[in-house]
Order: sequence, then structure tokens, then C-alpha cells
Amino acid sequence: MNEMTAYCGLDCGECKAFKATQANDLQLKKQMAERWSNQGDVKFEPEDIDCLGCKSDVISGWCRKLCKIRPCATEKKVVTCAHCDEYQCDKLKEFLRNEPVAAENLEKIRKTVQP
Repeated sequence: MNEMTAYCGLDCGECKAFKATQANDLQLKKQMAERWSNQGDVKFEPEDIDCLGCKSDVISGWCRKLCKIRPCATEKKVVTCAHCDEYQCDKLKEFLRNEPVAAENLEKIRKTVQP
């Protein structure tokens, strides 16, 4: 696990929102806002892309508006979902169905967590 591992197991450092924020790439932010807006009922603007990682105070609009994992993990004060007593809850299982890399990362972390 590195400091950019999100609660859900994703690597925030590999996220396009994080990379666009780091590079201050307005064009990429516009593209991402359009793509995210086309995936559902929530409208996103380029400023919604700004993100410094899941565990920072600056998180993307996707994470603020749609993520079910982060609010749960912050409420339970866990480092990642792998550290949670309820691992794997239904919210996490649903998320991980489409995120095999995150699932693999959490399983690796889980093996190192001391009871």
C-alpha cells in the first residue's frame, strides 16, 4: 500500500482526475467532465475534476457526489476498506465487481493487516 491508495483500493496516483489536477490540464478536465456527465444523471464541470486523492481535502466531484465507499470509510476511521471489520460489505462488493485491480490491492493489504 502506498500513501495514494484510496479507501476502496484504487491507486489515486493513477487516476486521470488526479493527473489532470497535478498537470493543471484544463482540456483533460473538460473531457473528463463531459465523459462523467454522460455516464449518469449528475452533471459535472471541469472544476469538479480537481482532486488531490481520496484521503485529501480536495476530492473530485465524482467522489463527492457518487462515491459510497469514502463516506463509510471516513466515518469508520479506517485506513482502507481492507482494515474494516465489515470487509467486504455489500457496498464494497458492488464497487469491486468492476474494479479488479482495486480488489487485488485490497486483498494484498488485507494479508498484511494485523488482527
